[in-house]
Amino acid sequence: MVNNYRTLSEFNLKGEFIGFEGDNLKKPKYLKLITYNGEIKLKLPKILRESAVSFLNPGNQINVFGVNKLNLRTGKTKLKVYGIKPIGTCPKQNIETKSKPKILVCKKSGCRKRNSQNVLPELEKILRERGLYDKVAIEHTGCLKCCSSSNCVLKLGKKEYRKIQPEAIAKMLENHLD
Repeated sequence: MVNNYRTLSEFNLKGEFIGFEGDNLKKPKYLKLITYNGEIKLKLPKILRESAVSFLNPGNQINVFGVNKLNLRTGKTKLKVYGIKPIGTCPKQNIETKSKPKILVCKKSGCRKRNSQNVLPELEKILRERGLYDKVAIEHTGCLKCCSSSNCVLKLGKKEYRKIQPEAIAKMLENHLD
């Protein structure tokens, strides 16, 4: 098979994303961009179609890069896109958002056999009495490797507290949230 295309140069277009075009809007075929030279319609490679929909919104400033190819038979050029990058955002920003403290509760049969299914209702009751129930995320999980004690793990930020009873959990939450 003969390759009818010759690579002319690389391109890096900066502009404002205005929308997608194509039959399936979940995996659109084309991206429309406004640059200083006018509106451009670029064909997206299949690998970028679904991910582009998830992070691009009309009005976003983006860089689109790839290569410019010449069709040797027809003499027409086409832009082949290899990547899209938003302008003005850094993907690896270390902005810490304060998340809710988490209480992980084991729901495996081993913990239930040790009669620890009563821990969760007791914990919820204590948290409601102290007004902490809405400030905490309670997640049901698999084995937490704390079957011999309470079947709960308290996560405050990056720290985990194991083998802790409901009353102590409530006290630690009060101190943490103040």
